[in-house]
Amino acid sequence: MKKILGLIFVAFTTLTSLHADNTANAEAEYLQTLNEFKASKRAAPFFETAYGYAIFPTVGKGAFLLGGSHGSGRVYVQGKWIANTALTQLTIGFQLGGQAFSQIMFFRDKDAFKRFKTGNFELSTQATAVAITVGVSADVDYDQGIIIFTATKGGFMYEASVGGQSFDYIDR
Repeated sequence: MKKILGLIFVAFTTLTSLHADNTANAEAEYLQTLNEFKASKRAAPFFETAYGYAIFPTVGKGAFLLGGSHGSGRVYVQGKWIANTALTQLTIGFQLGGQAFSQIMFFRDKDAFKRFKTGNFELSTQATAVAITVGVSADVDYDQGIIIFTATKGGFMYEASVGGQSFDYIDR
């Protein structure tokens, strides 16, 4: 049991360290992640219609029955970087593994953005995240003014859990 928890901890810390925020690497990582989401047929239309978005180039996740995720991101309104943000996720259920993924949240309008900005915004990820996968063309839409897209970067995660994400908003 201790060995499994130790391996999960090592995987989680390795995955979260992938997004060290030194200036040159951070800029390249944000630009690459933005371009990947803009290239997705499912996410691309939201860049033109959304009031703003929050993007997380790398979110690290680790779990053994109890799971946790964390990632740092940036908030953009009308294409301008206005704030930083942090994502924290806790889950409970049958789950095991570690993975890294990118995430983008679009805010339909100013009201949805204001709810996010208060710092009290919480969201159930299992109900609202849409995975970006090749060849999938299902229609997607906002839920309570927010839509989330994720793209797996690596790792392995078996999961049947419930939980939610919370976000911190830090003015730039």
